[in-house]
Amino acid sequence: MIKKTVSNVHEALDGVCDGMTLMLGGFGLCGIPEKAIDELVRLGVKDLTCISNNAGVDDFGLGLLLQKRQIRKMISSYVGENDEFERQMLSGELDVELTPQGTLAEKCRAAQGGFPAFFTPAGYGTEVAEGKETREFNGKMYVMEEAFNANFSFVKAWKGDEAGNLIFKGTARNFNPCMCGAAKITVAEVEELVPAGELDPNEIHVPGIFVQRIFEGKDYEKRIEQRTVRKRD
Repeated sequence: MIKKTVSNVHEALDGVCDGMTLMLGGFGLCGIPEKAIDELVRLGVKDLTCISNNAGVDDFGLGLLLQKRQIRKMISSYVGENDEFERQMLSGELDVELTPQGTLAEKCRAAQGGFPAFFTPAGYGTEVAEGKETREFNGKMYVMEEAFNANFSFVKAWKGDEAGNLIFKGTARNFNPCMCGAAKITVAEVEELVPAGELDPNEIHVPGIFVQRIFEGKDYEKRIEQRTVRKRD
């Protein structure tokens, strides 16, 4: 059995440098690769293009990279709760490519499956389709979208084994699975790392073939983006 384990996050991010295109899993603050983001901040790499559903909040997640001006371009589906993201976008400091959420997911999946492009009806007739090839299929117009081409993909799973097989928990199973194998190198951080063969094959969400490096993270913060509670009776 091939082992994909690395000893720590420093080793996991070996090879990351300025100007790269990175995929980062998660939705809001759920299932984000916290330790990989912290290491990117520590490394100080800059001029990054980051592909992520959104950019977290001001002081957590990708918001930390925005604060340090390490991101040159964001490819996301919405701004979210990040005031700094909004400020940099409106001021022109940050290049932002807003992409329909389903299209964002499919561009990841296309890269994962080795497809260079696909056609989608989402965005036809809007600014999203400007400069892109359009085509009619069965009387309906579609826009051609190219698959992402990223250097690294960083994902967060609940549990994984030494061979890179992953299990996601709850809604952390969002953009993480479709980003696995969608970049040249996929790095998975997990809350619990077990020996190969210990996971039930029927419960594995992503097979190890899509993962090149895996490590166990500690002390995850797991913030809640907007905490809502019921009023006391």
